[in-house]
Amino acid sequence: MRWGLIGASRIASSYVIDAIRVQPGLEIQSVLSSDASRGEAFARDNNIPDSYTDLDALLADDSIGAVYISTTNEKHHPQALAAIAAGKHVLCEKPLGMTLVEAVEMVRAAEDKGVVFATNHHLRNAGSHLAIRDLIASGRIGKVLSARVFHAVNLPEHLRGWRINDASAGGGVIPDITVHDADTIRFHLAEDPIDVIAKAGTSGMGEGVEDSVMSVWSMPSGAMVQTHESFTHGFAGTGIEFHGTDGSIFARNVMTQEPVGTVKLVDANGETDVAYDTHNLYHRALGLFAGAVAGSGRPSADGADGVKSLAVALAVREAARSGKAVDVDYGGF
Repeated sequence: MRWGLIGASRIASSYVIDAIRVQPGLEIQSVLSSDASRGEAFARDNNIPDSYTDLDALLADDSIGAVYISTTNEKHHPQALAAIAAGKHVLCEKPLGMTLVEAVEMVRAAEDKGVVFATNHHLRNAGSHLAIRDLIASGRIGKVLSARVFHAVNLPEHLRGWRINDASAGGGVIPDITVHDADTIRFHLAEDPIDVIAKAGTSGMGEGVEDSVMSVWSMPSGAMVQTHESFTHGFAGTGIEFHGTDGSIFARNVMTQEPVGTVKLVDANGETDVAYDTHNLYHRALGLFAGAVAGSGRPSADGADGVKSLAVALAVREAARSGKAVDVDYGGF
């Protein structure tokens, strides 16, 4: 299967191109960029045969079976719908759309067309997070009472741009990081938040969009979740914790694209270091995607996962704006 890249992005060149190429039988045929010279340079640097500035031209290539969308957030919806209409399988960056309606439309369109549609939520592919999920699912910490996510980082200068100053392109820490934490909590607890409260603001980097947010979510099981996301914290480190009736899990520096960090289990027997597989997150994600296209299994994060993580992020943003608790609307999913 040949792929078209919709977006000459850093995440594509740093992670996804390699992850596609290591899969048996997959190769990359083309890339789309709104800037012809940028697209041509990207294609040349990454050994991609074709470069386009016109989406319809790229999608008209019948040899392309799948696309990876990594453009700015406001472009995901129209580009995904065009790719789906052309019969292409789609791996789309998060958040799927600017609104819940957009995200739902994308997923429903893929269902109607019979193509695989997935969301690129990388964290659920990490060995550390797979180990955490297994600990929780196997009952090692008993009934989960609470969780805490701290995902406050220093956004690298080369990634700033629209993320810190362009609300119309989907900028802000909530669509950039909170949406990932929503997916990760859903992955670990196998349930969806009911309602949220939140407070957001600018703490030195955001220009018209929030660069920091804290929120608390209520879960159907009764568990409470506390999250903190920011673009401005250079030395905080990241992590996730789960606390239950029989033990706690402490994971540090695992909210990352790399297979790093530590996981510890603390219970009545003391503290135990938890071993986990250090495979490449994106290799696993693309392998599962390719398997789904071949009719075996499902993507690590499918369209419904993308809708639900966006729904939580949108509720966090509304709660921060209104100062009130907001019920999470999942758009029928």
